[in-house]
Amino acid sequence: MDLDIAGRNAVVCASSRGLGKACAVELAKAGCTVVINGRDKTALEETAREIAGETGATVIPVVADVATADGQSRILAEVPYVDILVNNNGGPPYRDFRQVDREAQLQGLVNNMVSPIELVQAVIDGMVARRFGRIVNITSGSVKMPLAGLDLSSGARLGLTGFLAGVARSVAHANVTINFLLPGSFETRRLTDGLNMAALKQGVGVDALRAEEEKAIPAKRFGSPEEFGKACAFLCSAHAGYITGQNLLIDGGAYPGVL
Repeated sequence: MDLDIAGRNAVVCASSRGLGKACAVELAKAGCTVVINGRDKTALEETAREIAGETGATVIPVVADVATADGQSRILAEVPYVDILVNNNGGPPYRDFRQVDREAQLQGLVNNMVSPIELVQAVIDGMVARRFGRIVNITSGSVKMPLAGLDLSSGARLGLTGFLAGVARSVAHANVTINFLLPGSFETRRLTDGLNMAALKQGVGVDALRAEEEKAIPAKRFGSPEEFGKACAFLCSAHAGYITGQNLLIDGGAYPGVL
């Protein structure tokens, strides 16, 4: 399917690896100029070369912390205007809620709620004026199914969802959409690190733990970043203008609810 977004300017945050990178790849394949972002210069520049080589697209790497005002300004300055914004940032580490002090709570909110809102504020009026805009926020399956140890992540991302739900309805008339992608377990470094840590803590082999985790998912596997990226690209496409304010859970059926 031609997504009909060739020539559009896309900004994908936290995209040197993992799900952010997968989204950047698919938008580049669709013909967008893509600004990618990360804090590891070596990894980011390698990702930019890889995506550009694979797709022929213009890929602009910006080494910056998206949670800071300076980082956001430098990212947005790389293109004259933004047609597509993919908000993404790493979540807080697993931690018992009793250990989450005030400083950690505030930092979690800045990273996973405040910063995405600030980026939306920066680009949305231009999108409305041009009568095209696509905003996709990568949150987490824990927004619908909270997990112990990820309380701060779940709370901040749910706050972002609630905040932007009303905003989405206020700009829908201008062909500007705001949606949310909720990943479950995907083959990323974060998942691998989590499995290794859990296996060590439980005193079991990581392969056995991986098999157990996959068995618990109705699809019987972890998701691939590529399929996640393709879902993101569709929500950013010209064909998704009637989809807004929605939470798309991509978890292989792990969430047992109806809604």
